[in-house]
Amino acid sequence: MSRAFELYDLRVTVTAIEGRSVCGMQVGDYFELTESAKLRIPPGQHFCVYALSAVLPLLAAKQRQLSENDWMERDSLIACPDPEERLIMTIERIGKRTMDSDDLT
Repeated sequence: MSRAFELYDLRVTVTAIEGRSVCGMQVGDYFELTESAKLRIPPGQHFCVYALSAVLPLLAAKQRQLSENDWMERDSLIACPDPEERLIMTIERIGKRTMDSDDLT
């Protein structure tokens, strides 16, 4: 019995900073979530844990194909919770892969 399913790989990119960047991030900074749970940050860069905490709850849903009427399928902008920064991130799907659920927990 096949236990194959598809997930999207994601990239979360800082697309705007409307305040002051207290955490030192810049527009264009990003991380990728691949192979279900592998978080990758480019060498020499960082990603603020508070910005990360804002986007983490949404990533599992964005990895999956949802109904076109589901707001999670349409919306992709996330705001960091720090009101001083007003940092805006975009979640984009960068690829689709087939996975085997027996390989995951």
